[in-house]
Parts: sequence; structure tokens; C-alpha cells
Amino acid sequence: MRLVIQRVRSGSVLVEGQPIAQIGQGLVILVGVGHQDNEEKARLLAEKTAHLRIFEDRDGKMNHSLVDIGGEALVVSQFTLYADTRKGRRPSFTEAALPEQAKPLVECFIEHLETLGVPTQSGQFGAHMLVKIENDGPVTILLEQ
Repeated sequence: MRLVIQRVRSGSVLVEGQPIAQIGQGLVILVGVGHQDNEEKARLLAEKTAHLRIFEDRDGKMNHSLVDIGGEALVVSQFTLYADTRKGRRPSFTEAALPEQAKPLVECFIEHLETLGVPTQSGQFGAHMLVKIENDGPVTILLEQ
């Protein structure tokens, strides 16, 4: 799995012009699933994400996690994180898992975040989404398992 994690002041997702998810302070997490991924990887990445110390303390140092600040998460599936651009100009997505494998793993990731006490919303799997991200910092972290 590949994650792009952005620390945000707010984030939201619209599908066909209608809002389907919205968060305040927390993380917008773009999730890509590959062929070799499984539930264990999804749970490990959820644990790492929830406890990743990327929120500032009173001294301006990144010492607090999403759990520490009581923040929210917005999870958006994004198969394009597995784009292979080594040849030509058109990305290949052959390393991305098919929807029937990817969707349950994204759901597993979301469920595990929630069991860790993180209020979590999500985009709509497979839909064309407009994702609004108010990146705070900016802080963007790449995680891969």
C-alpha cells in the first residue's frame, strides 16, 4: 500500500457536485493498493498513520499525532499512486490492485483507523471525486508498506 498523507486544516470530497465527506483539522489520506497488499499491511499503515507525530506542540515541534490532537481523517482511494511512468508518456497502472481486491483493503484501513479512535470519513470508491485539501504547513508524508 502507498499513502500520501497531508496534514490539513480541512478537507472535503464532492461527487457529482454533492458533498459526501468533510473534516476539520486532521489528515487527508490518499490510499493506493497494489497486488501484494493485504489486511495486515492495511492495519499496520493505519496504526502508523494514527500515531505519526506530525502535529506541532506549543514549541512548534512536530511531537503530536492525530490521536493526540483528537483530529479527523479523510481517506480517499487513489489507484494512480501506482502509476509507472518509466516508459513513454502515458502512465501504466498494472501494479495497482483491481477494484475487487483494493476496495476491501481500503475499507480495512478505514475500519482500523476508527478502532484506534480516529473519526474517519471517506470518498466514494471508484467515483470521479473533487477532493478539496487545505494543507497545513504544508506537511505531506509518503508512507509505503
